[in-house]
Amino acid sequence: MNDEGFTNIRYEKRDAIAVITITREQALNAIDTRTSQEMYRAWCDFRDDESLRVAILTGVGEKSFSTGMDLVATARGENQFEGGRPVPFGGFTKRLPIYKPIIAAINGYCLAGGLELALACDIRICTPDARFGLPEVRWAIMPGAGGTQRLPRAIPQAWANYMILTGEQIDAETALRIGLVSHIVPKEELMDRAMQIAGIICERGPLAVRAAKEAILRGMDMPLDHGLAFEDLLFTRLFASEDAKEGPRAFAEKRKPNYRGR
Repeated sequence: MNDEGFTNIRYEKRDAIAVITITREQALNAIDTRTSQEMYRAWCDFRDDESLRVAILTGVGEKSFSTGMDLVATARGENQFEGGRPVPFGGFTKRLPIYKPIIAAINGYCLAGGLELALACDIRICTPDARFGLPEVRWAIMPGAGGTQRLPRAIPQAWANYMILTGEQIDAETALRIGLVSHIVPKEELMDRAMQIAGIICERGPLAVRAAKEAILRGMDMPLDHGLAFEDLLFTRLFASEDAKEGPRAFAEKRKPNYRGR
């Protein structure tokens, strides 16, 4: 499914890596209802395609990853609130668990729902001119696509409170310092670095990567003892797989493992 029937996004499959690009450059890659619907289709395809192991989410152009909900469309009455939408904002911010890794390659503005999209990803890298913020309270609304829940889980509480309650933006260096992103990358190297990280993940055991992500996400909502028990459950299931036998065997034989995802 490479770009089939899409107008607001580009969906590409590069071997085991899926790349989803928001293509509304004139609107600074803002998300309207149609864009969310198209992203939902792409995310479902990524989730269900066993040949795909990692996804990269980015925005076209150099100015903006995404500025979030298309407020111009909202003012025209074209958008609906979350409860009335057929799909979550951006297709995967709520009610669509995906246990394959997702990398956000952030170029320029990453604001409001754009930051909420990035927060729904597992690894975030950005360009030096990236700007991050949840400005919803400036317009008498609040983050509604996971921002109030994911940001305090991603960065120190004081910084999360500051960003959510003031609506002020932070720059790339601050985002790196507080742990919102893992790397700052020159503009011309952003997608290459994202592909490099995705390639590294593709070399790892796919069942192990998915189980580890599931343990991270679901464990966040559990007391520590419950999370440790859930980790034990996933570890035991994983240890019985063919891949879990191939990994130690390859290590002992000093060769590259040949994982089959089973």
